Amino acid sequence: MPAEVPYTNVPKKKASPDEIPTYYNYIGGEWVASVSGEVYPSTNPADTEEVLGYFQKSGSVDVQQAVQHAKEAFPKWKKTSPISRGDILFKLIYLIQQEKEVLAEIITKEVGKTIEAARKEVDATVQALKHFSGEANRLSGETVPAIDPKTFTCTIQEPLGVVAVVTPFNFPLGIAIYKIAPSMLAGNTIIYKAASDTSLVAVKVVELFEKAGMPKGVLNMITGPGSVVGEELGNNPEIKALSFTGSSDVGISLGKLVTSHGGKMQAEMGGKNATIILEDADLEEAVQGIVISGFYNNGQSCTGTSRVIVPRSISKEVTELLVERAKQVTVGNGIQEGFINGAVANKHQLNTYLHYVDSALSEGAVLEYGGKQLTEGDKANGYFVAPTVFSKVTKDFTIAQEEIFGPVVAVMEVDNYEEAIELANHSEFGLSSAIFTKNLEKAFHFVRNIETGVTHVNVPSNHYENQLPFGGKKNSSIGPREQGSTALDFWLDTKTAYIKP
Repeated sequence: MPAEVPYTNVPKKKASPDEIPTYYNYIGGEWVASVSGEVYPSTNPADTEEVLGYFQKSGSVDVQQAVQHAKEAFPKWKKTSPISRGDILFKLIYLIQQEKEVLAEIITKEVGKTIEAARKEVDATVQALKHFSGEANRLSGETVPAIDPKTFTCTIQEPLGVVAVVTPFNFPLGIAIYKIAPSMLAGNTIIYKAASDTSLVAVKVVELFEKAGMPKGVLNMITGPGSVVGEELGNNPEIKALSFTGSSDVGISLGKLVTSHGGKMQAEMGGKNATIILEDADLEEAVQGIVISGFYNNGQSCTGTSRVIVPRSISKEVTELLVERAKQVTVGNGIQEGFINGAVANKHQLNTYLHYVDSALSEGAVLEYGGKQLTEGDKANGYFVAPTVFSKVTKDFTIAQEEIFGPVVAVMEVDNYEEAIELANHSEFGLSSAIFTKNLEKAFHFVRNIETGVTHVNVPSNHYENQLPFGGKKNSSIGPREQGSTALDFWLDTKTAYIKP
């Protein structure tokens, strides 16, 4: 086993093969190799010839070892004051602020997003930590009058035990913190599994928690294939709760495993988010909202707009505006300043984008702009795609029903508002939505009748704030909401006490 891990940094130039570092799992407060000794590379999606590091290809035994260490650490951590747990988050805020540029560069090189978008993710993570750290003194139960006045009754909030968090590639720092912070604050010990594409970010997250004073065994990190590590986390009866963000298919399957042995499941999953634009809307503002949520970050946001629903009377104008704005989205290597979009995260995302473009064309949609991989110049070795606008899309088209997770927007025409909201609800997903209108009556009707967990009026569909709960309906979510006033609910158990002197 290695004596120590090489602390993460981002070299300014591409490392030679013999300079590429190997990183390890973090189990019981130690950096250790996997039992198999096998590793896998993490590469830069903007330049696939650049290997950022090698990571442990862990298996079931590695997960079981991490679970055992977490189980052993739990009794002491459970007895630790929530205020002391919260102190770790306060220290983490300072450490993340100190290393903002390092974190942003790692995110950019692993995910492909632009350096500016990565910096915004770091800032949003700090904002979330400020919210979570303040929750430490609100871990409280309630007192309730008993039938017998001589009896005192109350509830007590207690941690669950060993829990797991499984995070995606699109916001690797933010979502990791959104899950780890409340789970540890509640007094649980944690197994952390990040997407393989963002293993370097995961190592950095653990390093920062370690520096902030996280006790050994409280936070454990495993890298490796989700099909193996995820299945073991789902099947292991010692895992009392699992929080997952990713695709609906994986989340639903994982949920069945976790709940089969009595565990709790929380999942934030897919979306097919609609934005309705009515005739009275400020079209410039509305289209910009779609550009922000549907094109920026290559559409790799679960709350991004992918369906634009408009009355026929303004569909041509909206489509022309969308095309005009799409042409203004510059695409290039995200580590260089000045681009709006970088590369998509991996080859799978590239192929998914190309698949849905072909599907839309074969089903009769009109390609207004984009629809291709960008390979000219220094884009030749990366996964770059053009922002894409389709028109003449109807509700039965594949791109109107399935999540693409790419910068593809489908314009869909309706005759009136009633048809628009019916079409917006015509989806197996129910994550986010938006409407642009000056009609207050229709805005309130929309908020009350749209079948999504998050909704917006004259605000882009991907907008969120940490002080508010986040989650969806239908096949978009399982379990209690993340963030906001409900952030701790999933991670706690309630004990009821009857006390008679």
